[in-house]
Amino acid sequence: MRAFGQDFAGGPGYLNTASVGLPPAFVADAVAVAVRDWASGAARPPDFDPAVDAARAGFAALVGSDPARVALGSTVSALAGLLAASVPDGARVLVARGEFSSVTRPFAVQGRGVTVTEVPLAELGEHAGAYDVVAVSVVQSADGRIADLAPLRAARSAGTRVVLDVTQAAGWLALDVGWADAVLGACYKWLLSPRGASWMALDPSWVPVPHSAGWYGTRDRWGDGLYRPDPVPAPGAHGLDVSPDWLSQAGAGVALPWLAGLDRDAVQAHCTGLADDLCARLDLPPAGSAIVSVPWDGAAQRLGAAGMAVASRAGAARLSFHLANTGEDVDLAVRALTGPDPR
Repeated sequence: MRAFGQDFAGGPGYLNTASVGLPPAFVADAVAVAVRDWASGAARPPDFDPAVDAARAGFAALVGSDPARVALGSTVSALAGLLAASVPDGARVLVARGEFSSVTRPFAVQGRGVTVTEVPLAELGEHAGAYDVVAVSVVQSADGRIADLAPLRAARSAGTRVVLDVTQAAGWLALDVGWADAVLGACYKWLLSPRGASWMALDPSWVPVPHSAGWYGTRDRWGDGLYRPDPVPAPGAHGLDVSPDWLSQAGAGVALPWLAGLDRDAVQAHCTGLADDLCARLDLPPAGSAIVSVPWDGAAQRLGAAGMAVASRAGAARLSFHLANTGEDVDLAVRALTGPDPR
């Protein structure tokens, strides 16, 4: 089908972008070219630098930051680990109950007197000012709930560090979160790229020790940085860069700039409109999110038996609507959930 000016190979019934994003054809083609060049011996390592730069700039644009402040990683948890390792002994960290563990576990394993406290998502802002760090996903992985960021921004102005994970938000939700101390995100869901890349936009006041320091985070990565233990690091956040997954970057280097160039309000309206239509037809409260959680017994199994791609999270069926979805997907889901059991 064709959506937002691009062709997508997937057919109706794919409602699982919150697990794995469905790329437009031009992104898959870019990765195929990279695989072809690798297989034929035509690939050269420096050839991937433009894709790395383009993806970094695309992530910065999507979250409202500057490319100079964006570090390149491989996973969100590894980048969060750098932040967690840099908090002082005895730091108090506040998280949402049920938060995805890539956000919480790096802090929870620190020891050193670092404590992690869980509160309901709706109470996060109420308690944020009493903690040294607040870490939360802007959109919750399990059910698509959206965090209220205004009180977190206020708490930050009073000295609380704010860490935001946008893995389930960037790519469908119009964001402006460059004010946060750290904004992390992975590539393979709503950013429609092959798994293997993540990014972290950092406030200049918080650049942690690069515990995964390697050759790519140096000022002269193709020269002096290759064979010395103490090469000059790249400035600021770029000094945290890890060696990129080239095939992932081949996709991200075209996918993220394209997503950043779309009308993000229109993208958000498209995704939430479909999700809320589904909720209305199932007599569920409107989600206001691209993710819908259906807490009915056997819902995920019924949808799967009808040939639909969904996920099962926290005891509910999780359906996620993105660019290539249409009203036909809503119709299919309603029939699967309310009609005769297809199993």
